[in-house]
Amino acid sequence: MSDSYTSLLDAVIAHLEELKADGSKFVSVGPEVLAALAAPVPRTLTTAAPAAAPLNATARTAVAPAAARVAPTPPPPSPPSPPPPAPRAPAPPAPPVSAPAPKPIFSTPAPVPPSATTAAAKVTSSPRGDVFNSPVLPPAEKLQALAELRARALACEKCPHLVATRQQVVFGVGDPEATLMFVGEAPGADEDRLGEPFVGAAGELLTKIIKAMGFSRETVYIANILKCRPDTPGQSFGNRRPTPEEMATCRPYLLTQIELVRPRVLVALGASATTGLLGLTESITRLRGNWQTFRGIPVMPTYHPSYLLHKPDNREKRKVWEDMLQVMAKLAVPISEKQRGHFL
Repeated sequence: MSDSYTSLLDAVIAHLEELKADGSKFVSVGPEVLAALAAPVPRTLTTAAPAAAPLNATARTAVAPAAARVAPTPPPPSPPSPPPPAPRAPAPPAPPVSAPAPKPIFSTPAPVPPSATTAAAKVTSSPRGDVFNSPVLPPAEKLQALAELRARALACEKCPHLVATRQQVVFGVGDPEATLMFVGEAPGADEDRLGEPFVGAAGELLTKIIKAMGFSRETVYIANILKCRPDTPGQSFGNRRPTPEEMATCRPYLLTQIELVRPRVLVALGASATTGLLGLTESITRLRGNWQTFRGIPVMPTYHPSYLLHKPDNREKRKVWEDMLQVMAKLAVPISEKQRGHFL
């Protein structure tokens, strides 16, 4: 209610109270005054209201009830509360953090030339979980990759005790396009001296076996699990088997040789070669003659030629030859009756 309207109402009430004190019981009120009193009370007044007409005695009683009925103006409504803030949109979920890809079991020490354009080789699993993960290289690039790998092997010093006693690193020899690959365990004294695998007495026997199969050393590939001769402290002669740690250290060189050559059949010569290549711990007596698999390549475990040198009869040699007949059949090499009758 405005101050002007309040002042006017207070003046009317005061005037009526004065009339009542003088003994007046009635006041005279005109129709316009009654209409003004019956009108709704204005919320705001911007100009002063006109002065009230004088009231006569006959209207005193009528004005008093009317004035009493004037109700105070209710307070203005409180301003509406501001709307609640809109709920904040949830933050988008963070993208999942992918775990680093595990490293492949097979690592390639030698860089693969970037110019390789041939179709990728078929990926095949083996019992060890290994897979081929590089394309088959053209012959020229394969020769280059093998040469780079050989240079790295010749400079390898990962086994200080072998570096201190070796004469040469024995890398491997043969045809990079060979369909048949022989894997031995480690160089002996002759191999260490000449830098070529299987050149001693055991090597001569292996060469005879290869020729009897219809191949030659130049048409197959020959390598060892270990590229350095195992040291023999306190011994003036003889050899020792490579330790698991030595084979694990040197194994990547052999794996890369196999991946580059990509033979159709592998022959593991002896227990150490079978263990180093396949990880199998059964005796060679139980494993020989039974096909295994390495990265999709058939593997034939058999006796080492040095084992045969200590057997005067042909029974053990015949066992090895029977294994080689299986290899020849796997390669679809024709087998003559003479070949079938060797060592009988």
